[in-house]
Amino acid sequence: MKYTLMHREIAVAEIEIDTGTATISKIDSIHAPEHIPVGMKLNNGVLNRTGLNEWWRGRSIPASRQNIQEAMECMGISSSSELLTKCFGLSLSDQYWVNPSDNPLEWGKINFFHNPFSEDVGNALFGEFEKKEENELNLTSPDNTSDGWLKKKWKIIDGKRCLVKGGSMPFWQEPINEGVATAIMKRLDIPHIPYSVILDDEMPHSVCECFITPETELVSAYYISKSQTRPNHESSHQHFLKCCEESGIPEAQKSIDEMLVLDYLIFNEDRHYNNFGAVRNAQTLEWLGLAPIFDSGTSLWYDKVAFTPNILKRIKIKPFRTSHEEQIKLVKDFSWIDFSALKGIENDFHSLFSLSPMIDEARIERLCKMFNDRVEQLETHIRSIEPPKIAIKSLKERLDEKKQISDETSANQPKTVKNEKSKAEEL
Repeated sequence: MKYTLMHREIAVAEIEIDTGTATISKIDSIHAPEHIPVGMKLNNGVLNRTGLNEWWRGRSIPASRQNIQEAMECMGISSSSELLTKCFGLSLSDQYWVNPSDNPLEWGKINFFHNPFSEDVGNALFGEFEKKEENELNLTSPDNTSDGWLKKKWKIIDGKRCLVKGGSMPFWQEPINEGVATAIMKRLDIPHIPYSVILDDEMPHSVCECFITPETELVSAYYISKSQTRPNHESSHQHFLKCCEESGIPEAQKSIDEMLVLDYLIFNEDRHYNNFGAVRNAQTLEWLGLAPIFDSGTSLWYDKVAFTPNILKRIKIKPFRTSHEEQIKLVKDFSWIDFSALKGIENDFHSLFSLSPMIDEARIERLCKMFNDRVEQLETHIRSIEPPKIAIKSLKERLDEKKQISDETSANQPKTVKNEKSKAEEL
C-alpha cells in the first residue's frame, strides 16, 4: 500500500508498506530531505531502506513487552508491528506519521495531541480484556508506538495526555522508583519529568504527563549517535557529546553529567540509548536541548532479593560504561551538587515504598541504607578528584596574610626613614 511519510504537515517521502510483513518495501521520491528522521542518511539522494525500516519497526511495541502475546490474541493480530498502520504511525513522542495515498488525511484532525484516542489497545496491554468482537475494537492509539518492556498505556486524565506504567515481580518496585527519582531530582534541582504514584487494584503504578507538545518531538540518543560516523578511537561517551555539539544541541555535557550522577545514586541498570535523548522543534528543526530525565524505574535494586557484593558486582549497566564506578568518572563537573538537600529524604522513601504490598519494612530500611551508602560513595569520589575546599580556602588565607604583611611593611618603611632623618636633624 502506498503512503506518504509525513512530518506534521510536511511531506517527506513517498513509500510503500507491505501490509503482510508491515515493512517498508519501497522508497520513491524524497520531497523534504531536511525532514527525514534524524540518523537516516541520503546517499546520492537515495534514502537507505534498511535504515528506514529499522526506524519504522522501532516505533512498534517490542516483543519483550509484558502481556504482549495475550494482548495480540485479544486484538486478533500476529505481530505488534501490524498496529503501526492502524494508527498511521502516529505517536505522542514525535510528529512523524504515514498518510495513505489513496485516502489522504489531515494531521490536525488525527494527531493524538489534539484528538481523542481509543483505550482498547492500552486495556489489552494491561490484561484488561474486554469481550468485544474483533471488528468492534478501535486500534487507533498512541500505545501502538510505545517503547519499553513494562506494561504501559496512554490515558487522557483531566484533559492531559498521561502515561500510566506498571511494575514487575517480585516487588512491583519500578513505579515507586520513579517517584523516588523524582524526589531526588527535585532536591538536587535536576531537570526532570515528575512522576506520581497511584494505586490501581492495590498495586502501585507511575503516572507522568506527556512532555512533548504538538510543536516539539523527542529524538532518542540512539539516532542522535547515528547522525555521525563513530571513529574507532572514540568512546561512546565522546561520540555522543560530539554528535550533540555538531548538531547544535545546547548544554549536552551538563545534562549528561546530571543524568550520570542520578543514575549512580539510584543504581540505574537500564539507562539505554532509547530512554534519553534530545528535544527539537518539529517545524523549525531547532534543537532545544537534551530532554528532562525520564524513565528511571529500573533502579534501586528493583528486583534484587539479596544485596551481596558479588551479586551487585555482576550487574552490567548502561549507556557508556558497564559499571557505575567507571561511568561516574565521565562526569566533568560536580560543583552543582548540594548534598545537604538530600537530608531527610528517607521520609520520602518510607512514604513511597510503603505503597507496595510486596515491600516490607525491612526492605525499606535496607534500601534507605543502600542509598545513603551511595551518597557517601559519591562524596568520597568527589573528594578524591577535587582538593578539599577548606584546604583551598586556608591556602588563600595564608597568601592574603602574607600579602597583607608585605603591604604593611612597605607602608611603614618610609615612615621609619623619615623618623630617622628627623632625629639626625635634631642632633
